[in-house]
Amino acid sequence: MFENIGIVVKKNQEDGDVLFLDSLLPILSKYTNKIFIEAGAEVKNDLITELTSEDFAQTIDLLIVFGGDGTLLSSSRKFLEYETPILGINLGAVGFLTDVNIDNFESIIQDILQGNYEIEDRSLVSANFLDKTLFGLNEIVIHSGSYAQLMRYQLSVDGKPVYEQRSDGLIIATPTGSTAYALSAGGPIIHPSLDVWSIIPMMPQSLSSRPFIISSDQKIEIKLLSGPLDEAKICADGQDDISAKYETVVNIQKMNKSLKLVHPKDNDFFEACREKLGWSLDITKNNSIS
Repeated sequence: MFENIGIVVKKNQEDGDVLFLDSLLPILSKYTNKIFIEAGAEVKNDLITELTSEDFAQTIDLLIVFGGDGTLLSSSRKFLEYETPILGINLGAVGFLTDVNIDNFESIIQDILQGNYEIEDRSLVSANFLDKTLFGLNEIVIHSGSYAQLMRYQLSVDGKPVYEQRSDGLIIATPTGSTAYALSAGGPIIHPSLDVWSIIPMMPQSLSSRPFIISSDQKIEIKLLSGPLDEAKICADGQDDISAKYETVVNIQKMNKSLKLVHPKDNDFFEACREKLGWSLDITKNNSIS
C-alpha cells in the first residue's frame, strides 16, 4: 500500500482550482499525514511538507496529480525515471488520464490508500534521430512545419517499405494517445489494454491513404525526403518542435519504461468515453427544430 504521497498541481491555477484543492487536501490528510510537494511549488498549505526535487522523487511512492491530462503528461515525463505510480484527479475539462472526479474524491482516496486499486501500465513511444531522443506517452508527430503545405517521406516497418507519400505529416500514436491529438486527426479509439500503435497520415495527398494499426513491438523507420522549408519538425506529446533536416532518418520504437497509472477497482474505459466524448447525449434535446 502507498504511504508517502506526493502531489502535483497544474500551473496557472484559477480561483476555482485553489478552492477545490483547499477542500481536497483536508480529506486526503484524514487518511495520511505524509503528504509532500516539491519546494518552490505555487501551492502553500500547512498539511503539506516541502521537499527538494531530488528528495521528493525518491521519497514518494504515489503521485497524485490535480489538474488535467496536460498536467499528468508533464508529470509523467518528469518522473519517468522513477516509474512512480500516478493517480490523476481531474480539474480540467476532458480528462482520459485524470479519470477521478473531485465529487467522489474521498471514497476513491480511501479505497486506494487501503489497497483497493489497480495499476495499469501504459507504453511510451520514443523517436531517435541524429543525436536526439524524444519520448511521448501520447504520440510522436512529424510534420512539415508550414501550415497547409505537404512534406514527402518514406515509411518502413521492421525494415519493410510501407509507402512513400506526401502529407502535412505523420502521427504515431499509442493507445493512450488515441483519445488525444490522433483522435482529432481521424484515428481510431484504441482500448488501453491493447499493445498497439496507430499510424495516421495528416491530410495526405493520396485519397487511398488511411490510418493503420501495428504492434508496438515493431520498429518504425521514417526517412524525411523533402518539404516546403529547409527542415521538418518532430515533437512528442505537443512539446517543443525539434528541427530535422531532410534526408534524416527517424527511428521510432517502444521504450522499456512504462507509465504506471493508478485506477479505482471499478474504473471503466467505456464510461470515460461516454462521459468525455458525449456518446450518451441525446442531441434531439439540444437541437430542437423551430
